[in-house]
Formats: sequence, structure tokens, C-alpha cells
Amino acid sequence: MVDLSRRNFIRAKKVTTPPAIRLPWVADEEIFIRGCTQCGDCIDACEENIIIKGDGGYPEINFSAGECTFCQACVTTCKEALFTSFDVIPWQLDIEIKANCLTNKQVHCQICQDSCESEAISFKYLHGSVPQPEISIVDCNGCGACVAVCPESAIKLSPSALGANHE
Repeated sequence: MVDLSRRNFIRAKKVTTPPAIRLPWVADEEIFIRGCTQCGDCIDACEENIIIKGDGGYPEINFSAGECTFCQACVTTCKEALFTSFDVIPWQLDIEIKANCLTNKQVHCQICQDSCESEAISFKYLHGSVPQPEISIVDCNGCGACVAVCPESAIKLSPSALGANHE
């Protein structure tokens, strides 16, 4: 098995590199790394072109290129059976709006809300300030539609600290 943190250390990369966002419905990171052949079939199958070869050649999601529509093409094309069933949530991701959000500069911007089909992002009006974004974690499906459209790249999705892909 490839130890990506050790590889980063040897390359003199920051050891605290955030973990990659794997494909939806990946059962377990360790099982995925051990079983993935890095064939690239999932990359070719992705209708949104958001799957890239990441560290070590393993596929990962790049939300700055677009959103995941949960079409399941990446999962169904994989010959290694590294995924859970479609009955569970595709992944558990944490979402964060960083300090460089335009609303923190008193600029009206709600493009992330406009791109969010699940209506997980709303804006709260505050007295004497532009509306501030609020995220409903319960409603967020982790599609990443808000990431690519943000003019300041102020939205960050990352694997949940819980480390689970299912409820």
C-alpha cells in the first residue's frame, strides 16, 4: 500500500496536506488506495470532467472544475468494486466559507446560493452589513456547485473529520 503522507514527506511537501476528496460512494480510503489500479477509467467516464489524477496517481475530485451530478458513471465503470451501494449518501464532506469571501469585504455576492440546487446555502441579513452566507450541513449534498462559481475561491470542501462516507 502507498503511504501518501510518507511520500509527501520525502518530496518535502507539507505533511499537513489535506486529504483528497475521493469519488462518490468510496467505501473506505484505505481500501480504495489498496484496490485502485489507477487505470483512469473513472476519469474518462466522468461527464463533468471533475475527476483528476491526484497524488500518487489516484483519482480525486477537483471541484474548482465544476460540480458532481452524481451520475454514477465513475462508479459503474470501475472494475475493482471499491464502492458502497447507491443507497447511502455519496460522501461526507465538510464545507467552509473562508475569510476571503466577498461578503467580508462588504460586497454583495450570492452566487454560491444561486448555484446550490439543494438550497443548503442561504444569506442572513444583518443590520448594517451585507447579507452573510449560512450553510445548512443537513441540506448540503456535497456536489461542489458552489466551489467553481465563487469568484474568490472562498468555499472549501474537504473530507469530513468523521471519515465516513455513509450515515
